[in-house]
Amino acid sequence: MDRLSRSTLDGLPAAVARPAYDRAALRTGIVHLGIGAFHRAHMAAYTDAVLAEDPRWGILGASLRSPGTRDALAPQDGLYALAVRDAAGERVRVVGSVARLLVAPEDPGALLDAMSAQDTRIVSLTVTEKGYCHRPATGELDEEHPDVVHDLARPEAPRSAPGFIVEALRRRRAAGLPFFAALCCDNLPHNGATLKRVLVRFAALRDPALGRAVEAELRCPSTMVDRIVPATTEADRDGVSAALGARDAWPIMTEPFTQWVIEDDFPLGRPAWDRAGATFVRDVAPFELAKLRMLNGSHSTLAYLGYLAGHETVADAMAAPGFAALVRGLMLDEAAPTLPPVPGLDPAAYADDLIRRFENPALRHRTWQIAMDGTQKLPQRLLGTARDRLAAGASIDRLALGIAAWMRYACGRDERGAPIDLRDPLADELRRRTAGAAGAGPLADALFGLDTVFGRDLPAEPRFTQAVVAALSGLMRDGAAATVARFGDRV
Repeated sequence: MDRLSRSTLDGLPAAVARPAYDRAALRTGIVHLGIGAFHRAHMAAYTDAVLAEDPRWGILGASLRSPGTRDALAPQDGLYALAVRDAAGERVRVVGSVARLLVAPEDPGALLDAMSAQDTRIVSLTVTEKGYCHRPATGELDEEHPDVVHDLARPEAPRSAPGFIVEALRRRRAAGLPFFAALCCDNLPHNGATLKRVLVRFAALRDPALGRAVEAELRCPSTMVDRIVPATTEADRDGVSAALGARDAWPIMTEPFTQWVIEDDFPLGRPAWDRAGATFVRDVAPFELAKLRMLNGSHSTLAYLGYLAGHETVADAMAAPGFAALVRGLMLDEAAPTLPPVPGLDPAAYADDLIRRFENPALRHRTWQIAMDGTQKLPQRLLGTARDRLAAGASIDRLALGIAAWMRYACGRDERGAPIDLRDPLADELRRRTAGAAGAGPLADALFGLDTVFGRDLPAEPRFTQAVVAALSGLMRDGAAATVARFGDRV
């Protein structure tokens, strides 16, 4: 089977949608850091839909760590298939908006040159929560982070996203070029403000004058992004390649639903993403908070409890006793009451939509995949909601169960004693803290000591610690499946 590429594009089946523009005419207007699956299912797809009317917004995708994406897509001229799946079947399109690919560790200078080029007007990011080198509990730059220490010492060869962005801004300033907009597309609270806070501090550590310029001139629009994107399997590769009649080394699987809410603050212009379905607003915060607390909070709760109960995918967990009732109660009884009014959002209807998406049998979203990087995700997905509930004198039963499930998962062994492949930037610290912690109380105390996760306020609040320890005791005594089933029965 021939490889998907420019030369095979015209021979694809008629049912496969393909780029409706001349890819040779694309210019690089966007440099994207973190060219992973979510970006290719989301921002790259929105951009692909509007390039026919404005080819200035081609994407240069850069990997900050692994060459895997470049190695898969470069022989395909950057083309890849996006397969949208639900119970009704699969629809496949070929996306062509990624015009160039780089691997930052191989040639950091080439990436800095691209970010410093006059045509580059947006630098966007999907580097996951841990990629911002910040402290999740506070949103501040982690000045002791190894990559931050390295990048301050060797700014011409950075490793981190903040290091690359600040050095590119310095170069643009020296060349008399205006700053690009820095567009965060990760699940961070107030993600634009968080990104700017990190960048301003990093720049100030390099040069106080540069820090002042970044604070005064850089625009970091906030966004809310939403689309479920499971990891691609070999079966996915084979199935999509068969549908194309050409081999695609890294197709992307996703759901029909997609949402992108963006603060409209782009001083050098932007693509007409609204024509592809994005929503531009003045204030993203209400949308972002609703998504973080109702979708992401319940997703993480499902992931930890589902994994511990032996469910490989979210859909498997949702089909088991008690899980649907638990997440519906988490969304409507504990998360939704903490939200400000969100334009156009009916919390009950939103919860119904989310549950239907979680139950999608065609989307094999692994619980293990969602469970990764828990120390980076918990503060915004569950702990912020818990703080607001406690401040209101309200219960946190379901939130506490999700937090307790993460603690049980962080021990590194499942309920049958098998090792868990624990992927987390604090994995070594988690192993050190949980080693020898026998019983719910000692285990919880060991993890409550993670200031970067829990801060200092929650471990000092008895209503919080008692609720989490009680939930953890039940999980350790009865197991996740029985706990969730019983919890579902009582709600």
